[in-house]
Order: sequence, then C-alpha cells, then structure tokens
Amino acid sequence: MSADLNIILPEIVLAVYALGALLVAVYTGKDALTRPLIWLTAAVFVVVAFWIGVSSEVGTGFTAMIVKDGFSRFAEVTILLSAAIVLVLSQDYMARFGLSKFEYPLLITLAVIGMMVMVSAGNLLTLYMGLELQSLSMYVVASMRRDNVKSTEAGLKYFVLGALSSGLLLYGISLTYGYAGSTEFAAVILAASGEVPLGLLFGLVFMLAGLAFKVSAAPFHMWTPDVYEGAPTPVTTFMATAPKVAAICMFARVTHDAFGNVVEDWQQIIALLSVLSMFVGAIAAIGQRDIKRLMAYSSIAHMGYALMGLAAGTVGGVEAMLLYMAIYVVMNIGTFAFILTMTRDGLETTDIMSLNRLSEARPGAALALLLLMFSLAGIPPTLGFFAKYAVLQAAVDAGLVWLAVLGVIASVIGAFYYLRIVYYMYFGETEAPLDNDVPVVQMVALAASGILMLALFPNLLGLEPAAAAAAAALVR
Repeated sequence: MSADLNIILPEIVLAVYALGALLVAVYTGKDALTRPLIWLTAAVFVVVAFWIGVSSEVGTGFTAMIVKDGFSRFAEVTILLSAAIVLVLSQDYMARFGLSKFEYPLLITLAVIGMMVMVSAGNLLTLYMGLELQSLSMYVVASMRRDNVKSTEAGLKYFVLGALSSGLLLYGISLTYGYAGSTEFAAVILAASGEVPLGLLFGLVFMLAGLAFKVSAAPFHMWTPDVYEGAPTPVTTFMATAPKVAAICMFARVTHDAFGNVVEDWQQIIALLSVLSMFVGAIAAIGQRDIKRLMAYSSIAHMGYALMGLAAGTVGGVEAMLLYMAIYVVMNIGTFAFILTMTRDGLETTDIMSLNRLSEARPGAALALLLLMFSLAGIPPTLGFFAKYAVLQAAVDAGLVWLAVLGVIASVIGAFYYLRIVYYMYFGETEAPLDNDVPVVQMVALAASGILMLALFPNLLGLEPAAAAAAAALVR
C-alpha cells in the first residue's frame, strides 16, 4: 500500500491542499482570501511540478490502475506550470470585474488533479474518473459569472455536451470490457492482438468519439466557440491550455497503451479527425469578429495538427505531438495575456476591431502580439513553424503524405485570420484606443511569450529531448 500511495503522492498533496484551503477559506472570510489563495495555489503548482520533474520514480500502482512514466511526467509538468501561470494572470481580471471567488483557485486545483490522473491512467475506469473530476470542476468555473447570460449559457452547453461525450466514452468502455474481459490497458492490448473482435473495434470507435469531444476535434467541436466566448476570460485561458494538453495526452495513452496493436485501425479515424479539425478551424475562424471565438476555432485547428502527430502511430509522431502541445500552450498563454488586457473605458471588449492601430497606442504589445500571431500561423522563424514542421514530418515519415499536404493547405488558409489581426494593429482605421492601465503581470507574460516565439534556443527551448524521452516511454 505504501508503494501505491507513493505513486500518487503528488495528487494526494494537491487534494489535501485543496480540501484544507477550502476549510480555511470558508471559516476565515471567504472571498477576501481570493488573491493570496491564487498566489499560494500557483506556488503549490510550481513546487509540485518541480518535484515531479526531478523525480525519477516510474512504475504502476493500485494493480496497474495508475502508470507513472516519462510520458506522464512530461504531461503533468506541462499541465501544472500552465495552470500556475494562468492563475497568476487571472487575479487582476477577477478583482476588476467582481469575480473574486475563493472557489476559483480551488476548483482549478481539483481540475488539475483530474488531469494528472487522466494522463497517468492505466485503466479505462481510472481514466474516466480523472476525466470526470476535471470536467465537473470546469463546468462550474465556466458558469461562475452567474449574473451574465452568456456565462450561464456557456456552462450549460459545456455540461450537456460534456455529458453526451462522457456517455459515448462509457459506452465504448463497456463494449471494450465485454470483449476484452478487463478495463486494464495491458489486458485490452492483449485482446487486440491477432484477429481483433468486431465489438472491440466498435468500443474503440465510441471511445475515440468521446475523447474527440474532450479535445474539441471536429466534428465534435460544437461546444467550443460558445463556451470560449461565454466563459470569463481567465477561465477561457485555462481551457485553452492545460485541459488541451491533458486531453491530447489521454488520447495518446488510450491509443498506444490499450490499442497499440491495432494502429492501422485507429490511425485512419484519427487522421480523419485531424483533417476535419484543421479545415473546420481554419475556415470557420475567417468570419469571426470576437477574438475569443476566433481563438476557439484556432484551438480546433491546432488540435488537428496535434492529432496529425498522433495519427502517425510512431515514437516520432508522439514526440512531435508533445512538442507541438508545449509550444501551443506558450502561444496561447501569451495571446490570452493580451486578451485579458483588452478594456475600453474600464469595460471588457473582445471585438477584433478594437485592435485597430494598436501599434500607435501600445507598440510593445503590438509587436509581441505580432510574433505570437506569426507563430500561431506557423510562419518561420517562429517556434510555431518548427512545431508544425515536426508534425508534418512525422506524418510524412509514417507514409501519410496526403495528410501532410492537407495540413499545409489548411495552414495557408488559417494564416489569413492571424495576419488580419496584424493588419488591424498596424494599418486599421483609427478608433478609440484601448485602455493603457495594463497590469504588469499580463505585460510580462505577453512580452516573455513573444520573445520565446522568436528566440531560437538550442533544442527548441530544451523541449525536444524531453519530448523524445516522454514519447519513448509511451510507445514501446
């Protein structure tokens, strides 16, 4: 039992912290503690991320229901660090718009615990429990602005469609259990050897459909734009970063650990999801005038590129996928750090037209956002270009040349709406400028993200060897 507890000690520490902080906040003033609680929670995330990063412990716990390896370590560190940064970025926004609720950082903590379980699951039921812990927490924070119709609508849509996707996932799990006789990944991969039962393949299809909802891949993306637009911007920032990493890594864990013997069967499904996501995201974003909705469709397209790496079905493909997701998180943190500062006369605005002539009022912010837009579009020499190149190369190496070609076409289409933002910032019509009272934290995050996108450090910021080791731990 002690060995089992050691395996999940980081999750236990976070759970004890969340419950303890909840009791303290309830009995000592509630919302007055929100700001220090946000800082404390972010610090706890960083400490736990460092602990996991330096730990070399690998193994399984609770009869292989939890798997700790290099892959889970990479995913957990990425999730924890991105969640910590988002919490720090959100504090000024929450205070300015009257959303300082002590429940916010604690619900984020519970969601992070669920994500950590998702990426280290060795059993389909463990995976489902982690997914539901994350989802239930996110349903609440998406609708925490209770006096706002759009926020309430966002939470309801997220809940209803999330429940539908959970139902599909559970149905797939039940079919898999019926034909494999177990929900353990090790037993499922044995059942998927040789002549694979048709029912097991149906279980795989239903599970992939449920997981596609969680990763907001087309055609299961319909909740994403409305939820991104309606949720408070800090919540949207969080949804665009850590949960995406958890969902795509959970996708990889299921396909390679449980169905690694039938790559050719799930490869075509994921390749189709990849193509649909890239083109739906690229084309639908063109008509958007709200920057949060635009970023929602952008995330759908980027999940398509991440799925392209997964569709390769190789170690190189998983490495490219992890590298892509890490760089994607940095790009989104920088972009949403700017969106959090978009106010005019003290009121929040998310209209893209409000960016007109931003270069005159805030030249530094405009330059950083330009670099981020170039990176999101995949224009060299930004890191976004190398991320896309990695997944395209993985697809070509796996013989999916057609998928790589379609990816390039979708990237060219998607570049339009990113470059349109740059055009507005530098050549748009003169309008009333955005407010200049920008919190320091947001500006630091924006500037740092912009610099990272342009500065070509060795091994892509050191991510390349870490992603390679994580991929080798998963694909055996």
